[in-house]
Amino acid sequence: MRSFSEADIPQDWQKLLGDYFESNEWLALKNNLQALLVQEPSLIRPEPEYFFKALQLTPVDSVKIVILGQDPYHSPGLAQGLAFSIPANIPTNSRAFPSSLRNISKALALEGFGHLPHGDLHDWAKQGVLLLNTALSVRLGEAASHANLGWKSLIDRLINTLALYKPHLVWMLWGGHAQSKLALIPNSHTQLILQSSHPSGLGVYRTDRPFLEPGGQKSCGHFSKTNEWLRTHQMSPIQWIGHATPDLFS
Repeated sequence: MRSFSEADIPQDWQKLLGDYFESNEWLALKNNLQALLVQEPSLIRPEPEYFFKALQLTPVDSVKIVILGQDPYHSPGLAQGLAFSIPANIPTNSRAFPSSLRNISKALALEGFGHLPHGDLHDWAKQGVLLLNTALSVRLGEAASHANLGWKSLIDRLINTLALYKPHLVWMLWGGHAQSKLALIPNSHTQLILQSSHPSGLGVYRTDRPFLEPGGQKSCGHFSKTNEWLRTHQMSPIQWIGHATPDLFS
């Protein structure tokens, strides 16, 4: 049986989180997840070894950008442990390809970067893009089913301490759920805060800050603005459409 503990979290992130692991909130999360791993291990997505994949691929000192998602994909074969990312073997023109990724690809193309060749975003993570969901697990077939397990305390602490530790980060806050975390980001005047509607479904066009303009002829410009910010602060820009070998199945 797979266990769950702070040892699953990389040492640098453990250090950033400090005494969180002595808190009642951590104990509750650990107990809740351990119980589910006993009761229904085959229904948890992603697999437990991928819960902290975002932290494993993007060390604290390499983080340049934080993109906040909500919870992992609950459909079979999609969740990888990285917000928005799916395995590269899922065709971009298939029904299984999520609308959020389809619209992210449209935005990238409208900004002159080109379309995503696939939905695997491991290359972003390795360049310093922290693809962080605010709940790191879900029950297969049930969206937001693990939202109340206790992940909130961990992710809120992580957001707050990361913002304190690292100046000049870019925060992409897409949709109301991600934007609800804005209050956790201290010294926001030293960070680039980019807000828009969520890129999924019809919500992509909603609000006065749409991810894509109605008609789909203009994007929110977040990817271009991010690279401009990085250059201004002497950091290398992100290769949004890269040529790294994708992680096909994890």
